[in-house]
Amino acid sequence: MSDAPLTLQQLYQGYRDPATIALLAKQIAALAAQLPKPLRIMEVCGGHTHAIMKFGLPQLLPSNIQFVHGPGCPVCVMPKERIDQAIALAQQPDVILATLGDMIRVPGSHTSLAKLRGQGADIRALYDPLDALTIAQDNPSKTVVFFAIGFETTAPMSAVLLQQADALGIDNLLLHCNHVLVPPAIDAVMADGQAAINAFIGPSHVSVITGAQIYQAAVDSYRIPLVVTGFEPVDLLEGVLMLVKQAIAGEAKLEIQYRRSVTTEGNLKAQQLVADCFDTADKFRWRGLGDIAASALQLKPHLAHRDAEQRFADVLPTEPIEDHKACLCGNILKGLNSPNQCKVFGRGCTPQTPMGSCMVSSEGACHAHYKYAGVTL
Repeated sequence: MSDAPLTLQQLYQGYRDPATIALLAKQIAALAAQLPKPLRIMEVCGGHTHAIMKFGLPQLLPSNIQFVHGPGCPVCVMPKERIDQAIALAQQPDVILATLGDMIRVPGSHTSLAKLRGQGADIRALYDPLDALTIAQDNPSKTVVFFAIGFETTAPMSAVLLQQADALGIDNLLLHCNHVLVPPAIDAVMADGQAAINAFIGPSHVSVITGAQIYQAAVDSYRIPLVVTGFEPVDLLEGVLMLVKQAIAGEAKLEIQYRRSVTTEGNLKAQQLVADCFDTADKFRWRGLGDIAASALQLKPHLAHRDAEQRFADVLPTEPIEDHKACLCGNILKGLNSPNQCKVFGRGCTPQTPMGSCMVSSEGACHAHYKYAGVTL
């Protein structure tokens, strides 16, 4: 046997190996008969939702093991009034609004950034937040607002953007901060209790930054097993197997399946970047989950000169705006409904004509179901 290291392609073929997948599914099915009650596993990551649907994992598992989609898509959890704030910013004279691509198509209460851009507003879709620096340098007479979204994964990039702007003396760059935090969302789902979740698949990319330690409080408080799991089908089935074993043993532990990328302590340098630029906000309103205390980030006082919410406070709407009555996106984010239980799913609501953020976002549960429903290995 060759001692040469596996190529990336070989590595990921291994994590999609049909024989390994079949073996794991067989092991899970054999143990599932011993479960004291059905295992309702919530994944708190849009990437996991898409992998689960893409690889047809629900079809491989026995009926007493269920995946429940949670608030794991940062675009999806933005309430309409925050979308309306982005729209209001883009309508201001001499403002260039920059944000990530999915955000542009999310409908607000009356329009979307995509429609507004079609009417002539200067709205830029970025792949890299640092591109906002170049936009600001190239347009010194304009105010560039970066509408920042994402969980703990993307907050370090926003911190670097802020620090670079100050270091380069770029005065015309502001940030509208919408970075939200995973542990308070898990706490909100569990405290509500309606979804009857009794196991969690922990997010991968978030955990690379924060470390798995951030979930320990939820595991201890609610006596619930949580396994941080990778994105490939073998990863996810290994994570499910670990959860099943815990449930049978009556255990509630924090475990890491995704050890090739996730540690207990995480990326300390990235954590320090975030701590240097952000404080925890008193509260933040999530779509579907409502106000959650200490669940988002805000700029530290020394960066107030870059806070778009302060600079444009007099034109930004703040009153809560509810979703369309026919849209179940809020309930889907809480784990109360699946996309196919929504009456407008695939009819009035499609990726081309979305009624809610869960269909717009490439990480949204409705988008995943629309794209992959019926797909199996």
